[in-house]
Amino acid sequence: MSSEALSQEEKLAKLKSILEDLHRGVKFEELKGRFEELLKHVSPWEIPLVEQELVASGVSPLEIAALCDLHVSLFRDSLLGVELKDLTPGHPLHTLIMENDEIMKDAEKLTLYARSLDKPGVKEELKKLAAELRGIRAHFMKEQFLLFPYIERRGLTAVPRVLWTKQDQLMAKVRKLNQALWKGSDEEVKKLAEELSRDMMDMVFRENKILYPTVLAMLSEGEWSAIKLEEAEVGYYKVRPGDEWVPGEPVYPPEVRSGISEEVASKLPMEVKALLSTLEPVDTMPLIREGDLKLDQGYLRLEEIDSILKTLPFEITFVDADDRLRYYSRKEGMFFLRTKTVLGRKVSLCHPPGSVHLVERIIREFREGKREVAEFWINMRGRKLHIRYFPVRDSQGNYLGTLEVVQDITDIQKLEGEKRLLDWDES
Repeated sequence: MSSEALSQEEKLAKLKSILEDLHRGVKFEELKGRFEELLKHVSPWEIPLVEQELVASGVSPLEIAALCDLHVSLFRDSLLGVELKDLTPGHPLHTLIMENDEIMKDAEKLTLYARSLDKPGVKEELKKLAAELRGIRAHFMKEQFLLFPYIERRGLTAVPRVLWTKQDQLMAKVRKLNQALWKGSDEEVKKLAEELSRDMMDMVFRENKILYPTVLAMLSEGEWSAIKLEEAEVGYYKVRPGDEWVPGEPVYPPEVRSGISEEVASKLPMEVKALLSTLEPVDTMPLIREGDLKLDQGYLRLEEIDSILKTLPFEITFVDADDRLRYYSRKEGMFFLRTKTVLGRKVSLCHPPGSVHLVERIIREFREGKREVAEFWINMRGRKLHIRYFPVRDSQGNYLGTLEVVQDITDIQKLEGEKRLLDWDES
């Protein structure tokens, strides 16, 4: 049957019938077949127009929003190849695809709500949705910090650069929409919401059709295992990952030493194949260098550690578990005098008799696990100083000592608004 076989009135009637059944409690799976049949006569991009006619006929847009689940569950099949559909729940890529389903639903709701701002309760729902959209950043950050390093390591930097730029632009529109919903006109809100909706749908297309097939072809099980072990640290957008896929031995980006093989290249999307002639050299720099010390989250040389501690914009003093002063960072213009002659000295002897009882109490309560910070602020030489003490503990929570941090916050207190651009002189 051709797409012209149904009149607009018939399309509306069928869509309204599905909506009414959904509202009455008919199960999603029972309605899926009817909605799939309707989609043979209505293009995915025509759905918002049909929905808008339903709103004009008196149906609440908040009820119509329930159709987004049906729409997206069917529409996603046209976006995914067989390999992506067959991923095991819990696999990081399966989770990203589930998040994209949520993003598609929210994109459709955005347009629906934006065109119905005069209807009861719609603007409040749009405010809630716009606030939730801030969470899309977690979806993007998993790609930027977990996926992209593996692609870049193989010399393919163009795809991550383009996507990251577009993701930042999308999140900027999320911020603007949230601001407009409280301070802008309905016309401005409608324009921003519709633009954002289009950008969200476009991003889902780019990821499902280009990025995900690319990483599925490129990454090994070990690389996916490393991503799985890190993803919870970043967070998720409106989904809870499954637990059927179990990670194995992780492989991190610096362990990748080869480029894109002919076999992998043959599986890449056409848009990526076109970029293979512009690949940068494979990044073969090893993670661990001669002289590196292994730290919990990386590797540094002793000289680097010493220089980092000196460069930090505050003064640091460390007292060990035996209450002896073990280290201080030396900076020009220090507010509190420290000399090499105090190294190894009992901390109780490093303070005036009138205040030593405070230091002893802080350390005692840190040692006993009763406190996690002690802080003071004072005026000195016309500057405002923020002085904080922190207990230092090992991975098992055992007390290792106390860290004192002294920071000049005078200029920090004066900051207002935002500064997002570099204002250095080009000369």
